[in-house]
Amino acid sequence: MKLALVTGAAGFIGSHVAELLLSEGWQVRGVDALTDGYDPAAKLRNISALHHHPSFTLVRADLATAALEPIVDSVEAVVHLAAEPGVSTSWGESFPTYVERNVVATQRLLEAAARGHAPRVVYASSSSVYAPTLEAMRESSPLAPLSPYGVSKLAGECLVGAYAHERGVPTVSLRFFSVYGPRQRPDMAIHRFTEALLDGREVAVYGDRTQRRDFTFVSDVARAVVSAVTAPVPSGTVLNIARGAPVAIPEVLRMLEEEVRGEATVAPMPHRPGDTEQTFGDSRAAAAALGWRATTDLRLGLKHQVAWHRALRESPREEVPPVGAAEGVPPSLRGGWGR
Repeated sequence: MKLALVTGAAGFIGSHVAELLLSEGWQVRGVDALTDGYDPAAKLRNISALHHHPSFTLVRADLATAALEPIVDSVEAVVHLAAEPGVSTSWGESFPTYVERNVVATQRLLEAAARGHAPRVVYASSSSVYAPTLEAMRESSPLAPLSPYGVSKLAGECLVGAYAHERGVPTVSLRFFSVYGPRQRPDMAIHRFTEALLDGREVAVYGDRTQRRDFTFVSDVARAVVSAVTAPVPSGTVLNIARGAPVAIPEVLRMLEEEVRGEATVAPMPHRPGDTEQTFGDSRAAAAALGWRATTDLRLGLKHQVAWHRALRESPREEVPPVGAAEGVPPSLRGGWGR
């Protein structure tokens, strides 16, 4: 059975990718630092269904400091989703954290992958690497991040390209566009909007309400990631992963109001540095290289996300066992929750 390493496995996207890989017959070695950017217990709940899965292992380790050769040992694919997220929080004194978790951690993982001769490394990049534009963003579009977060993700992308070109590491970089769906992080817009509507609170909307985002459902993104693990594409390939249909924030709020059966009272907030007016991804290259297209309609995706929020409120929160820190993983580690 093939073994994949998934970094950030307890996160929003990582947990969906881990589940999909397992469903397709992979063994998954998940690694997550369980940092406190948001409640680590929420991250463990993301993967609670995998607690007893015989082909899943979760190891708590910091990619910026842990010994990575044992973690990468014997894997046939590395899916690198771990990162410090957030555009608005990446300014000022927080930036060293982004450098450590998005740049240093990526370089160390690539170095371990190069030494271990990993057959494929898939790197999660972001639409935040692009220069602001009202046109469709293609892989060849100008790159000029508006935030330190975007800079850190572009730096990681450049490292991936360097290791592909100079060290022979087979890589694919995927630029995600506004991912949403069940398990979305609490700081993200649709999560905040939904919780405010369910509570009957004001909905904080930052900047100009005409902002448009290319919302892409998390299950579609997970399919793209898993496809990239084995697709016969040239090393160093960079692909957009987007639905390709930007929607204005007021329209998203209207859809959520209909789903929640509530009415949003908008609390206008100032523009946040780093927020761009529009994201709009052209994913034709991903269709050609991976056979991938986003298939989830925004209204259906929002329905799934709202259902997840309601389920969290209506069901007792399942207790999940803690995961101890680990500086390394023995080569024989294949199953269980972690060591």
